[in-house]
Amino acid sequence: MYVNRSAPHGTIYAHEGLEVVLVGAAFDQEVSMAFLGDGVFQLKQAQDTKAIGTKNFAGAYRALADYDVTQLYIEMESLEERGLTVEDLMPLTYEDEEDDDQEKSSITLIDRASLGQLFEAQDVIFNF
Repeated sequence: MYVNRSAPHGTIYAHEGLEVVLVGAAFDQEVSMAFLGDGVFQLKQAQDTKAIGTKNFAGAYRALADYDVTQLYIEMESLEERGLTVEDLMPLTYEDEEDDDQEKSSITLIDRASLGQLFEAQDVIFNF
């Protein structure tokens, strides 16, 4: 599991984390991602980086489904603490091959306690 705690801009952590996820997925690793703290801003819609002069890499999250990365866990409390709702996030979806290619959301809202249990069930956790 890749845990994203950093805001999308201001450091390299979010961008590098996404690149590591895509590399792992390209090598057929089972990949899931969790977004908590300021990491929830990584999935916010309509990011505009012109004023800060950095590359906007947010569109790359739409490629996750192409790499079979379809388990994105968003901590509900982190969204609420930052004044965000799930409607503020990019609509990230995938086609479920086991369900006649039905389009489904990759995003799962999870509470803090359940996220802790999910962490305990992981073999490997990478933090960004």
